[in-house]
Amino acid sequence: MAVGVLTVQLRIPAARTLKDKRSVLSGVLARARREFGVSAAELDGLDNPKGAVLGFAYLSNDPRHADEVLMTLLESLHGSRDYYVEGHELSVL
Repeated sequence: MAVGVLTVQLRIPAARTLKDKRSVLSGVLARARREFGVSAAELDGLDNPKGAVLGFAYLSNDPRHADEVLMTLLESLHGSRDYYVEGHELSVL
């Protein structure tokens, strides 16, 4: 069994309040769950309206598949007008 964990640091420049931030993140997390079948949550930066750290986890019987799913998810996060990816960390155990 392989467990893939992806941590992504996002910058949300247009968010002025935590409500603005939540409206952006709720769509990101819901889409990741729906399209990629991952578990997803905001992990850090909860009180910062301009930034967030999101975590995604994927369980598979093949480590290559877990890596592929999470890398595809990461690629899908790039190119949004609402936020940009500042950094990420991916590990498959």
